[in-house]
Amino acid sequence: MSWDDYFAEERAADEGATRGKKRTVTVGWTVRTQKAEAIWGAPQAFSRQDPKPRSSKSVQVCPAAVDFDRRHFVIPCPVDVTLAFQRQPNGQLQLIDADGDQSAMRQTGLREMMVLHPQNEWRHPDRPILQMIAPYVFVADEPCFVVQTPPYLHYFPNPRPGLQMGGRFPVHVWPRPLSWGFEWYDITKPLVLKRGEPWFYVSFETENPAGRVRLVEQERTEELDSYISGILDVSNYVNQTYSLFSEAQRMRPEQLLKPKGK
Repeated sequence: MSWDDYFAEERAADEGATRGKKRTVTVGWTVRTQKAEAIWGAPQAFSRQDPKPRSSKSVQVCPAAVDFDRRHFVIPCPVDVTLAFQRQPNGQLQLIDADGDQSAMRQTGLREMMVLHPQNEWRHPDRPILQMIAPYVFVADEPCFVVQTPPYLHYFPNPRPGLQMGGRFPVHVWPRPLSWGFEWYDITKPLVLKRGEPWFYVSFETENPAGRVRLVEQERTEELDSYISGILDVSNYVNQTYSLFSEAQRMRPEQLLKPKGK
């Protein structure tokens, strides 16, 4: 990064700070699950294993590219599984574990972790939607949105046979557990997930566009658990859950963020 680029970035952050927008926002993360908590790896800052740039004009030192990359955190896949569709005699599609008896997962674990949505909830009649739990919770005490996206900065020799569904919501008001949604475009091909590989990314939007997020492990407090319980699964009862943000804000404790060990 050149000095001009460095000072331009610092100036943008300073301008945000003078308007009362913090340069750094702390976001806590935790996993909210009652079972197998050890399989859910910590979010990791995105990094590249590129060789040393040979030119001062290399993309490795482009300030726009570097800034974009470092705003992403990688969520690792928790399991090894190969999923596929099997057509039943009545024409219905059945989701199966294609690894069969050699699978690393039991059928009970598979059923607890994922669900195939009914066809009337699909976006397209030929594209099944699979949903997996991803019990990561992000929380902030200042305005901050989490953005969940596919791992598009990583190269996969065998692409997944569809599209991950993204999402965005305010973690200072709505710190609910995430989920992983997948729209299966080519049902003739299996979906192969490998433990430890990039599963999806999260990034964050704050009031200061040039600001940074400091991601820390969150303490599982009674206040946070109680607040999450009040907003969890509301989509089972109402549509347009964004309309509930103001009510959630009203019932929110003044402070929910508590970094672990503090």
